[in-house]
Amino acid sequence: MRTVPTFLTMTALAAIALSGCAASPDTEATPSATAAAISCTDPGTTSDAVTVTGDANAEPTVTFESPLAAEQTERTVVTEGTGDAVEEGDSVSIAYAAYNATSGAKLTSGGFGDDAGLTVNVVSSQSAIAGILKGVACSNVGDRVAVVITPDDGFGETGNTDLGVAATDQMLFVIDVKEILPTRATGEDQEPTDGFPTVELAKNGEPTVTMPKTDPPAELGVEVLKKGDGATVTDASTVTVQYSGSLWATGEEFDSSWGTGPTTFAVSGLITGFTQGLVGQTVGSQVVIVIPPGPLGYEGGNDQAGISATDTLVFVVDIISEA
Repeated sequence: MRTVPTFLTMTALAAIALSGCAASPDTEATPSATAAAISCTDPGTTSDAVTVTGDANAEPTVTFESPLAAEQTERTVVTEGTGDAVEEGDSVSIAYAAYNATSGAKLTSGGFGDDAGLTVNVVSSQSAIAGILKGVACSNVGDRVAVVITPDDGFGETGNTDLGVAATDQMLFVIDVKEILPTRATGEDQEPTDGFPTVELAKNGEPTVTMPKTDPPAELGVEVLKKGDGATVTDASTVTVQYSGSLWATGEEFDSSWGTGPTTFAVSGLITGFTQGLVGQTVGSQVVIVIPPGPLGYEGGNDQAGISATDTLVFVVDIISEA
């Protein structure tokens, strides 16, 4: 259950597209965005006027005459894909190139080629820019779409000064729908390790964690519950995961991605124990990471998440993808 603001900082993209509602293992907080209802979005004369050229899976060349001024968010399919249709509840990896549609300035881009895509969870509870959800909904894998996003489907009345987006500015996203991601670990079951919390999985893969009636370990502990055969995570990786975080002392869950879907972040941006627990694991694996209080976790605690300076943290992590 998500109860406090999330700290899911990945890149400048996170400020554009992602903010969550919990205290994840990241080290910094991101600004909030407005959760949006999901709907299919029609093309219009504004989105149709954007010229997009270039090969699939490579950053496109985007040409438009600024300022763009759509009356409502518009979405034009530039290239039609042949993959599966994106449905509500899916987790989708996208590549993107983002522009200030009013000034014409480029904002950011990512996910093209071998770079990690942004994970967009197509659920109404997802905290994300509404225009991005509208761009991804009703697409097919392989689609390239141009989405002109009005302020009310973007940053609203506040804009985003860090990105150079004023409250009245429209944005343009050119999005490649790369793939529909799994939402849980798919690896082979492993024997549980003595002394670790017990993990039971719901039908959708969401874990319920029961703590042992013993004192927590004084050192970092890592248990592999499912062993995947995918790529190995390094400290330079960007990963997409499902995770939950609980307190050893009470069993209380202080953070979870379940309910909104997998999230993507750079391994190097996480608290030290979480990074150490992920490095060397493989995609498709589910791991339990037990982090003692102190420098490996939130040294001094984390009041916003209800974590004290003496709390041992237990994360259950499903590793979905790596780049």
